[in-house]
Amino acid sequence: MKRASSYLAAAIALAFSATSAVSAEHDSNWYQQAAISPDGKHILFAAKGDIYKVDVNGGNATPLTSNSAWDGTPIWSKDGKTIAFSSDRNGSLDVYTMPASGGAPTRLTYHSSDDTPTDFSADGKSVIFNSGRTNSADSSGFPTGAMRQLYEVSLKGGTPTQLMTTPALEARYNRNGRKLAYMDNKAYENVWRKHDTSAFARDIWVVDTRSNKHTQLTNFKGGDSTPVWSPDGKHLYYLSEQESNSFNIWKMPAKGGKAERVTNHDTHPVRSLSISKDGLLSYTWHGNLYTIKDGGRPQKLDVALNADSQGIAVKPASVANKATEFWVSPNGKEIAFVSRGEVFVTSVEFGTTVRVTNTPTQERSLSWSEDGRSLIYAAERNNNWGLYQSTLADENELYFYTATKIEEKPLLQGDKDAFQPSVSPDGKKVAFLHQRDEIRVLDIESGKVNTALSKKYNYSYADGDMSFDWSPDSEWIVASYVPGSRVFISSIAIVPADGSAEPRDISLSGYGDGNPKWVNNDMIIYSSGKYGRRNHGSWGNDADVMAVFLTQEAFDNHNLTKEERALAKELEEKLKKDEKDSEDKKDEKDDDKVELVKIDWDGIEERSVRLTIHSSELGDSILTDDGEKLYYLASFDKGYDLWLQDFKERSTKLVAKLGANSTSLELSEDGKTLFVLADGKLQKMGVGDHKPKGVAFNGAVDVDADAEREYMLGHIWRQTRDKFYDPGMHGIDWDQMGKDYMPKVKGINNNRDFAILASELLGELNSSHTGGRYQGRPPAHANTASLGVIYGAEPQKGGVLIEEILPKSPLKKASAKIEAGMLLTHVDGEPVNAANNLYSQLNGKANKRVRLTLKDGNKSFETVIKPVSRGAEAQSMYERWVESRREYVNKISNGRIGYVHVRQMNDASFRQVYADLFGKHFETEAVVVDTRFNGGGWLHDDLVVLLGGKQYTKMLPRGREYQGDPIERWTKPSIVLMNEGNYSDGYIFPVAYKANGLGKTIGMPVPGTGTPVWWERLHTGDIVFGIPQIAVTDMQGNVMENNQLEPDILINNLPEEVSKGEDPQLKRAVEELLK
Repeated sequence: MKRASSYLAAAIALAFSATSAVSAEHDSNWYQQAAISPDGKHILFAAKGDIYKVDVNGGNATPLTSNSAWDGTPIWSKDGKTIAFSSDRNGSLDVYTMPASGGAPTRLTYHSSDDTPTDFSADGKSVIFNSGRTNSADSSGFPTGAMRQLYEVSLKGGTPTQLMTTPALEARYNRNGRKLAYMDNKAYENVWRKHDTSAFARDIWVVDTRSNKHTQLTNFKGGDSTPVWSPDGKHLYYLSEQESNSFNIWKMPAKGGKAERVTNHDTHPVRSLSISKDGLLSYTWHGNLYTIKDGGRPQKLDVALNADSQGIAVKPASVANKATEFWVSPNGKEIAFVSRGEVFVTSVEFGTTVRVTNTPTQERSLSWSEDGRSLIYAAERNNNWGLYQSTLADENELYFYTATKIEEKPLLQGDKDAFQPSVSPDGKKVAFLHQRDEIRVLDIESGKVNTALSKKYNYSYADGDMSFDWSPDSEWIVASYVPGSRVFISSIAIVPADGSAEPRDISLSGYGDGNPKWVNNDMIIYSSGKYGRRNHGSWGNDADVMAVFLTQEAFDNHNLTKEERALAKELEEKLKKDEKDSEDKKDEKDDDKVELVKIDWDGIEERSVRLTIHSSELGDSILTDDGEKLYYLASFDKGYDLWLQDFKERSTKLVAKLGANSTSLELSEDGKTLFVLADGKLQKMGVGDHKPKGVAFNGAVDVDADAEREYMLGHIWRQTRDKFYDPGMHGIDWDQMGKDYMPKVKGINNNRDFAILASELLGELNSSHTGGRYQGRPPAHANTASLGVIYGAEPQKGGVLIEEILPKSPLKKASAKIEAGMLLTHVDGEPVNAANNLYSQLNGKANKRVRLTLKDGNKSFETVIKPVSRGAEAQSMYERWVESRREYVNKISNGRIGYVHVRQMNDASFRQVYADLFGKHFETEAVVVDTRFNGGGWLHDDLVVLLGGKQYTKMLPRGREYQGDPIERWTKPSIVLMNEGNYSDGYIFPVAYKANGLGKTIGMPVPGTGTPVWWERLHTGDIVFGIPQIAVTDMQGNVMENNQLEPDILINNLPEEVSKGEDPQLKRAVEELLK
């Protein structure tokens, strides 16, 4: 069989400019996380998923780890005999140790949060590491895994203990262990972001380990990171962007003072700083290892990896039950589908599967030719999306799934993107999206292209968010479009395929309509939010399937009763019989003529009918050609299910309980078989009997992961170039950045490192909502269950101390009474002691029966409980935090002030705020609206309206006074708490609150992050990256991105205060309201 050839070499050669190839001056090295040995003789570093050791002068690097997992972040013990590192060999990142000379690793941590070691203790008996677990019982800090705490674990094993409840990253002890230098973490943000000068930018602190006094050493408005102690302990070296706007090594007195610059690299950041006992500094710059003596010149190490890097050029990967889209052939015997960005065809009856494309790039958007002998799809090759056609080349081969010769040819290539092809019913034309937001039509025979729907009628936020369909006569196109300037509120329009007329709006609902499908000559169906419940989040609503009838006759026929329908059918059959003779005389050619679609434009918007009887979170839908049965996917609870609306029987019923997250529907051309794709699995069922049967497919993808990553980085670069909200790319030479980073992908052999590389590239833009995220799924047995308790920070003999039991802890349901202060000594009979880590005994046990042994004084007893998930634990910790804030406000205000926290900018958060305002706090005099660490969404306008009520009436039933209108808006004073952790719409809301004069803001400055983003998941499934796409400005034109909001009253919560449970920001807010 002929296969699609690899376009990758050409793609890379042209990736970043029309005239020049990738610059040859950049090597492919991507060495990270360097750590120099205490004696200054060797450097550890991470490369290609393993840890290497190399002589300080360079040379051949020896691998210390060699396995298919990812190993990284190596550190040395004080004596140089042991190293610690993190590895995902058991799912999430855990801390391991091994001899510095190599050998078998020892696992120290078992929690399913990622654990990253930062240093050994001064006595060398333990490792300190960062992990996102739970705050201490006393902490007033916001409970979130993003604000990772500092823990300590013995080299002998056992359960880790918490060293610091406030975030402390890259922490390192001085020589005697009495001081700990660290980098703070104030907010959510891409850790690889550069050039930022906001309140988010990280600073260097030192904490006295005996007094717990924290001292901030740096106050540069940009980023400072990675502190290391000088050998004499009198200075700290660290990385900073001051002066050069690029991270370099700086030096300052350990007690604070004037800083001095040590290195002078430009363009790209210095990373991974470490120091030996004799003062030799090591670091990485743009993927290479360097050393420098204070006052000297940087020395680049020439390093060769002495290993094969676990590289297997091509690895097979099954696509069974992993389809992302599908399309049924015209004869109903084959299904084309896409999996991991490749096109396949499978037999409906036999499951025989053939792979149609074979490239490291991505294919998608399938469409069959009229005769079923060709498949048309989009593919991203040669730096652009184009249209391609694969055809059965041997006329004696009837089906793709048995074909031995399939030939591919380009239908449309160019320097502009073309994708989402749809073949016209007559097979002569292909409609497609040009540059994402313009519908064009390609004449297959002539190659001519015309515009059907201009880009002025659309804006594409995410690829695939525009939908359109052909009329049966191939003369018209129905499409979603945006009339006017309501960018996210689409309508449905009909346009002539030749572009000879402007679009005609046929929905006119104003609520948001989409997913149009041309059913037959009589009607079009689409989804609409007109009748559904609207989310408070300013977007999102329950929807219905609607129909527009193109003629009055079709509309009248739809409204017939069952009896009238039967009589009409009887009359129709009689007329057919009477006209049989004249029909027999017709020319056979006339029988083949396609009936032209007739559209009665007058009053068409009034012939819109709601087809579904209940609004829902609506997925795909399809109507049988006779218009009698509507199948649709709706989610009412725990995923999408398949429903049927039978218009003939006037009934609605559940056809199949799918419980799926991702679904789509297709109906065979003869209308007899329904096909459903649910979470990657295909099934079919008869339209009459609805008996489901799986459609097997068993193909495989030959994954050339190296070539795939080269394609993905190019794709990220291009998508960002084309969709980033600022065409000027924040003043960054984006072409040059592509040339700088693209060669580095050859030095990577895994997607975790790839995400870091993508983050470094995207971080050059100095924008919020960017970066690559690796989202590999850990096995279920690696997920740590929770007992719903906060453990004591101090180590205990013979168990772990239960310091506090959360309100929704499963221990509350135990048969025996369990109280704070007791020791947990055994889990399922295994002791919790210096040798056994508690979390290893809880992994994989969520919602399973577990036997606990506890000790109350000298008395031990057993009980059986079912641990909960970490997600349930996180929710319980959040509710505990909110309730403690509420109780504090109630106490210090003597019940006069209410408190609400806005967790996210979404519907659920709004409903909670509304319930608290008018349920708990309606009788209070004012309310604190706490938005700290709000991660965003889209709710700002709803909150402004809610909090901006002005009473204009009273209600007096028989003289008794009640509040009048507005009764569903807060009309009393409020004040907003905010901090560096407000993100995205969590930033826009306090901006809107101030702009509307609703009250004061208190706390810390909020970095300007109010830019809507599309998080695109790549076809591998484990990489997500962000593209900020829309500039939001105030009415004076000031862009909100990187435009920091200053509070009316500036007040910080210091680490000592937070660790002791104090909340000065909240206290000040109450004081202001009581004035």
